[in-house]
Amino acid sequence: MRTNHLSLALIALLTSIATCAAPRLTVAVVVDGMRQETLDQLRPYWQQGGLRTLSEEAYQTTIRFPHIVYGGAECVATLMTGTTPSEHGVAADTYFLRSDRKPHAILEDKAEQGVGCTASLSPRNLLAATIGDELRVRYGERARIYALGLEANTSILMAGHAADGCCWLDGQTAEWVSTTYYGNELPKALSAWNEGTRRQELMARTWTPRLDIDLYSAPTEQERKKGFSYTAEQLLSTPMANTMVIESALALQKQERLGEDNIPDLLCLHLTTRSPQAVTDQLCSAEQEDMYLWLNQDLGYLIDQLARIVGVQHLRVVVMGRPLLGQNIAALSAARMPAQHFNVDRAAALTGTYLMALYGTERWVDGGYGQSIYLNRTLIEQKHMSLPQLQQQVAAFLMDFEGVAAAFPFTEALGSVALANTVNKRGFGDVVFTLQPHWLLMANEHTLLDHVIENNPIVPVMIWSGSYQAFPTGITDASQIKALLNE
Repeated sequence: MRTNHLSLALIALLTSIATCAAPRLTVAVVVDGMRQETLDQLRPYWQQGGLRTLSEEAYQTTIRFPHIVYGGAECVATLMTGTTPSEHGVAADTYFLRSDRKPHAILEDKAEQGVGCTASLSPRNLLAATIGDELRVRYGERARIYALGLEANTSILMAGHAADGCCWLDGQTAEWVSTTYYGNELPKALSAWNEGTRRQELMARTWTPRLDIDLYSAPTEQERKKGFSYTAEQLLSTPMANTMVIESALALQKQERLGEDNIPDLLCLHLTTRSPQAVTDQLCSAEQEDMYLWLNQDLGYLIDQLARIVGVQHLRVVVMGRPLLGQNIAALSAARMPAQHFNVDRAAALTGTYLMALYGTERWVDGGYGQSIYLNRTLIEQKHMSLPQLQQQVAAFLMDFEGVAAAFPFTEALGSVALANTVNKRGFGDVVFTLQPHWLLMANEHTLLDHVIENNPIVPVMIWSGSYQAFPTGITDASQIKALLNE
C-alpha cells in the first residue's frame, strides 16, 4: 500500500477551478497512467500538438495523493473533490457489505438503472462536493456540466452529483451509455453518435505503429520483430477510444453551446495512456509511446477547436494524471525487490480459526476485504463479549502475518498517520491493516485489488489558459494557485 503525506493544499486547488472568476468553459481531463517522467522524456519529440502546447504554455506541477492508492476510483474522487477518502467516502472501486458478506461496486445504486447498459450506478455514495457541484451551487441551472469517459466509475465521479449529463463508452459497441440518475435519455449529440457512421469507422480501424519501430524510445524485442497490431476488440486501450471521447466532446459542445455565454460551464473528460499489453505506467514499449503520440494529437485538436469556437481568452484546460499500474513489477524483481501478494481471504480464514481456538467453534469472522477484517458483530453481541477486546486481539494476531506493516482496531486507525486520510465507515471493517512496500493486496487467489506497486506515486497537473504569461512567476504551491484562480 502507498500512503502519501503531502499537504492537501496541492490538490485542493482543483476545487477552485469552477468557483473562481472562471473562463466561460473549463475542460477538466483525467488521463489514466500519465506520468511526469514520460512527459519529460517525450517532450523533445512533439513538434506540435496538445501536450506540446501544455508543456510550453501551461502552469505545471505534480501532486502526490495523501492516502492509500490502489489505482482506481479513489484517486479520481480525490482529484475532483480536493478531499480524501476519509471525507469523500471512496476508498477503492469496491467495498464489503456486511448484510450479504460480499463486495459491491462503490457506486452501486439499486434505485437507478442503466441507459443503454445494465449498470445500476449513481454518485450518491460520493460524500463530498466535486468541482461541478461547486459550480452548480454558485451559478445554479445556468451553468452546464457534462462528463464523458472510458468507464463508469471515473465518468460518474468526474460528473459529480449535479451534472446535466454523464456518459461512458461501452467497450464492446463503442456506444455511449449512462445511468438514469442523470436522466432517462442521452444528450442528443451522443445519441446521434451512437446512430452515426463515425463510430463504425473508428471501430473498423486497425491500430499499428505510426512511426518506424526503431524510432520509438523503448520498443520491446517482440515489437522490434513484428511491431504491434490491435483492433476494436481492445477498444478502450487503444488511441481510437481517446479519439471517440474527444470527437464526442466537441459534438456535445456544439449541441449544448458550452462556453458560449457568460456563465461558466464545465466539461470533464476521461482519457488513457494505457495500452493493451501494458504492465506498468512507466514507458517500456512502443505501443505505450504511440498512445502518447495519439493523445498529443487528440488534445491538440480539442484545444484548437475549442479555442476557435469559445475564444482562447474564455477557455481553461486542466489535465491531470491518474496512477493506474505504477512501477514495472518485472523491473523490481530484476533488482531483487520482487512484489509479493497478500491474500486477505486467507488472512480472514486464519483469523477465524484463531478466534475459534480461543472462544469456541462459531463464525467469529464475517469476512476479509480490502485492508480489513470484518468481525461477526451479531455473534459478539449475543455472547455479550467486548468488541474492542476482540479487535485488539485480532490486530495483534495480524501483526504476525508476513507482509503486514501495522494493524489497528478501526477507531485507532482513524488516528493513524498511515490511515487517517483513507479510512471511512463504508470502506473499512473492524480491524484495519497496512502492508509493507512491494506487497500487493489480493481479495483471493485470483482477484487483485491493488494495482499500483509504487511508493508515493506522482502525477502531473497542467493548467492552461491561453498562455503561460497568464500566471505570475514565483508560484510554489497550490495555495498560491488557488488564490490566483479565485481573484
